[in-house]
Amino acid sequence: MSEVTKELLELVWGTKSSPGLSDTIFCRWTQELLGIHEQAAVGFLTLMEALRYCKVGSYLKSPKFPIWIVGSETHLTVFFAKDMALVAPEAPSEQARRVFQTYDPEDNGFIADSLLEDVMKALDLVSDPEYINLMKNKLDPEGLGIILLGPFLQEFFPDQGSSGPESFTVYHYNGLKQSNYNEKVMYVEGTAVVMGFEDPMLQTDDTPIKRCLQTKWPYIELLWTTDRCPSLN
Repeated sequence: MSEVTKELLELVWGTKSSPGLSDTIFCRWTQELLGIHEQAAVGFLTLMEALRYCKVGSYLKSPKFPIWIVGSETHLTVFFAKDMALVAPEAPSEQARRVFQTYDPEDNGFIADSLLEDVMKALDLVSDPEYINLMKNKLDPEGLGIILLGPFLQEFFPDQGSSGPESFTVYHYNGLKQSNYNEKVMYVEGTAVVMGFEDPMLQTDDTPIKRCLQTKWPYIELLWTTDRCPSLN
């Protein structure tokens, strides 16, 4: 992550990012861990996470307002919506996912079973030693020494999906003339549909902006009002 990018994002967030905080951007190519103390007013999503170069934490993915700075390899653009339901308070399962992932900064989808007690304490779940051992055996029946995110959520937060809407109007803004149709800088409007599962019949495209947004909404589909998909560069 370049110094210019870091300073710009810190300006938007209104705080200086620091190492080792509870919500982070973890950059795999530099092993750099940057974080913020609380939910940001404006969010951040990046194509680099889709490419597995970094991991953005949920305080940035789920900001106070439905506005996200979107990063590509070379440029920053803006994605936003008017529906405040997109930033409703997180559901218990979303909180659990966020806490679990703080112990899994490389996004492996699992933690060492030795960390289960810390995760359960952070979520105010029962965490006495006998119960922890019982849950270790249940969540790791093969004795591999790991706890997978999916079974953990299913055990403690079953049948709890996302708290946001399934369909909403979205807008994207890219300030570079050459990245806009006919070099006319303008907002591009579209409709986003968020499903709870992948449906090949409804897949629209595999564009960089969609891949970027899938780091927050894994099964999002986008229908734009223009013939050309918005560019992130």
